[in-house]
Amino acid sequence: MKRPERRIKMKLPRRQFLHLAAGAAALAILLLQDLAADAAEIKVLSTNAITSVTDELYGQFERATGNKLTVRYEFGPVLNREIESGGAVFDVAILSLDVAGLVRQGKIVEGTRTVLGRTGIGVGVRRGASKPDISTAEAFKRTLLSAKSVAYSQEGSSGLYFIGLIGRLGIAEEMKPKLRPQLGTVPTAQAVVTGDAEIVVVGAALVYLVSGAELVGWLPAELQSYVVFTGGVSATAKEPETARALLNFMTTPEAAATLKAKGLEPVKP
Repeated sequence: MKRPERRIKMKLPRRQFLHLAAGAAALAILLLQDLAADAAEIKVLSTNAITSVTDELYGQFERATGNKLTVRYEFGPVLNREIESGGAVFDVAILSLDVAGLVRQGKIVEGTRTVLGRTGIGVGVRRGASKPDISTAEAFKRTLLSAKSVAYSQEGSSGLYFIGLIGRLGIAEEMKPKLRPQLGTVPTAQAVVTGDAEIVVVGAALVYLVSGAELVGWLPAELQSYVVFTGGVSATAKEPETARALLNFMTTPEAAATLKAKGLEPVKP
């Protein structure tokens, strides 16, 4: 006959119980402190062109690794100038342009250049508005001339290209009163939602940042220019290994799928 199980309960004196509990809490705090000590904090200079997707990926990296990212968003060309001048302190940069030039200058560590993807220049309108014809160079030119107002990114790579493009098309003077440069305090495509502009010419991925905007399409091939998003580790990085880990994370298949969903095409390094 099997004897019934007997559970013995040990009752500790209150003083001893409190002592053990305090010891366990102290141990937990020490473990957390050790984990925090192992975690790194890295400074990221990041283009503001794809903030919705980079915010998402940065958050995933922090949760997966325990590291902390201090991110400063700005136009890619602005950050590029700061890095060139030596005035930028950072561990890793992710820009809306190719960092190859910064590698040649010794500002970015050779071998760390990482290509995230590219987006073409596109035209956007307010969601639900009629879509203009941009199927050919001539059609795009007519659309610009017939538009009441056109928004573009004043400091962004796409905006610098657009200003050069209307010069090439021979319509720079006619377009001057129609142009609505956007300074970057809000996404460029927001201008078509607020009514500040009838159409926007910007990197196609930037239209996806604004729920009330809709992409008409990319510019025709003969006028197209691609904004390539690349990253690299600073030559003076305090946390170079963690910076490399972030760039590796940004190129995983899962991250690439997230970038593609937001308008970035894969591109060979």
